Amino acid sequence: MGSIGTTEIIIIVLILLLLFGGKKIPELMRGLGSGVKEFKKATTAEEEAEQQRSYDRQLDNRRYDDRRLDERRVDDRPADDTLREEERRREAR
Repeated sequence: MGSIGTTEIIIIVLILLLLFGGKKIPELMRGLGSGVKEFKKATTAEEEAEQQRSYDRQLDNRRYDDRRLDERRVDDRPADDTLREEERRREAR
């Protein structure tokens, strides 16, 4: 049981010609070609969509990290005594 040889391919082609006729085979091949083209197009579109989702996730993570960094900077900054006094006055009201 080896690979298909030339004789076997010729026999298969002759059987296809008998079953479908000479006019139908080009239509079948066109249909098969367009099906393969649509399949490739769909898989490429899915890959691009996944890449876009991954890129969007990275942007969201960076924005989140930037916000957290900004919050830390505000919290780490020493408060001025006058600001502390104003905050105490506001809280007392």
